[in-house]
Amino acid sequence: MAKATLTISSKNYSSWSLRGWLLARFAGLDFNENVLPPDDPGVRAEILLLAPSILVPRLTHDKAEVWDTLAIAEYLNEIKPKAGLLPADRIARAHCRAVCGEMHSGFSSLRSALPMNLKGSFPGYKVWSRAQSDIDRVIEIWSECLERYGGPWLFGERSIADAMYAPVVTRLKTYDVRISDRACIEYCLRVMAMPEMQEWIAAAKAEPESMEELEVEF
Repeated sequence: MAKATLTISSKNYSSWSLRGWLLARFAGLDFNENVLPPDDPGVRAEILLLAPSILVPRLTHDKAEVWDTLAIAEYLNEIKPKAGLLPADRIARAHCRAVCGEMHSGFSSLRSALPMNLKGSFPGYKVWSRAQSDIDRVIEIWSECLERYGGPWLFGERSIADAMYAPVVTRLKTYDVRISDRACIEYCLRVMAMPEMQEWIAAAKAEPESMEELEVEF
């Protein structure tokens, strides 16, 4: 069986690439990275939310090509069932899929108002009401999951949900968004401290390219 390949785009700006990469790492999949340059027209359109569909990350493995993040998650759960990407309990598993689906298809105001930018730091950033509503909903999801399943991750053990929400954690840090829920604050610190996140962030900060459209000015 040939080694898997994960095609991604900018580690600094692409939240979907981060999700797919974390999922592959959580699954313990051995894979090569194929990094597309952010000046590629298709990549720029996607990162700037102008593309009609999201084509990265794309996982190529054993003749299968999967390019939707949730589809990648389900595929990895099939080929790596012992990795625990989904909870063992049926009810928890359904809950996990629901909150992941909400992240996958929702929160458009949060995405557009606070684009992922790991090299950026914008203290005192003004978060408008629609984006704040999305943030409030995310915090509600985290709080419920952490209380219901006892932490330290959203569903007890690390799961698909933690990979799906990890880019939101980075956005809260980049744009200096303050939250008051102690359990959620500790969860954010835990996500940022993951060795996988530290590895990704270091690579993101080493990227020489920048996209002016995503660099907020005051």
